[in-house]
Amino acid sequence: MTPILECNGLSKNYGSKTALKNINLIIQPGQIIGLLGPNGSGKTTLIKLINGLLQPSAGSILVNGMKPGLETKKIVSYLSDKNYLSDWMKVEDILQMFEDFYPDFNRQKANEMLKDLDIDEKQKFKTLSKGTKEKVQLILVMAREAKLYVLDEPIAGVDPAARDYILRTILRNYNPEATVIISTHLIADVEQIFDAVVFINKGEINLFETVDDVRIKHGKSVDQLFREVFKC
Repeated sequence: MTPILECNGLSKNYGSKTALKNINLIIQPGQIIGLLGPNGSGKTTLIKLINGLLQPSAGSILVNGMKPGLETKKIVSYLSDKNYLSDWMKVEDILQMFEDFYPDFNRQKANEMLKDLDIDEKQKFKTLSKGTKEKVQLILVMAREAKLYVLDEPIAGVDPAARDYILRTILRNYNPEATVIISTHLIADVEQIFDAVVFINKGEINLFETVDDVRIKHGKSVDQLFREVFKC
């Protein structure tokens, strides 16, 4: 089976600063992975490398056996931690743009999620609250029939009730044969959906284990182990 993500000796430098150092990581399809680490640990750099937004300084990264680029963009659905949508567009315009741009975009699924959240397609994006904007962006990402979903802080700006809905949305709408990588600081709210976790700090991987192994070997929840390892 071809790994959905394979990093071999992957490093990324910004001038004299090392963001990632000799990362070796293989992730197989069909899992929900937590990418966890303190601020400045290298999470966002790794995510940008997966999405072809940065190039490695050394080593290699493959997505489904391919270097990140045009072909991998067809199978990777990426939720940035920054808003990238135009305020002047209506929600329905944004959905149409995604439908035109991504052959795997499921408009019916997107419409159902909007209805569940009581979001009006006729509203302009700029009139939505920050939390609702984040929900719309998540809907766009999860409505694709992708092989790899990469979600950077998907629940950071929403209230606890909305977090539960978002987690259910992720579980209901991704292909079980696909892989989801979630970067988050809200570990206690999310760890119940993880199959495995990656701890990263100062550009290096400290741990890559299944959640069951974390609980059996360490006798702790993922959140408890994270706090112990990173003293937070």
